[in-house]
Amino acid sequence: MITHLVLLKIRKDVPQTQIARVFAALAGLKKSIRGIISFSSGAYSSPEGLQRGFTHAFCMTFENAAARDAYLPHPEHEKVKKIVLEVLEGGLDGVIAFDYES
Repeated sequence: MITHLVLLKIRKDVPQTQIARVFAALAGLKKSIRGIISFSSGAYSSPEGLQRGFTHAFCMTFENAAARDAYLPHPEHEKVKKIVLEVLEGGLDGVIAFDYES
């Protein structure tokens, strides 16, 4: 399995309704792209304070590396990626993606 962990710095001026739409669009990818096993997301909630400005995260689990590799250039992923980038502070500087195999 491949875990795809993504941290986001969402701008403070983005309304909660728009944030909800972003995460609904991300969750919807599970229905349109084969190989996604699970999806979860949420806002930062730890009292540690180590988030370094990142406000939200999501995690996708893929069946294998081939499924993840097919997801990355998938047209539906590209559409959702544009929606995500619109709400980020600093564009691509407002995102960290980290994949690992388990």
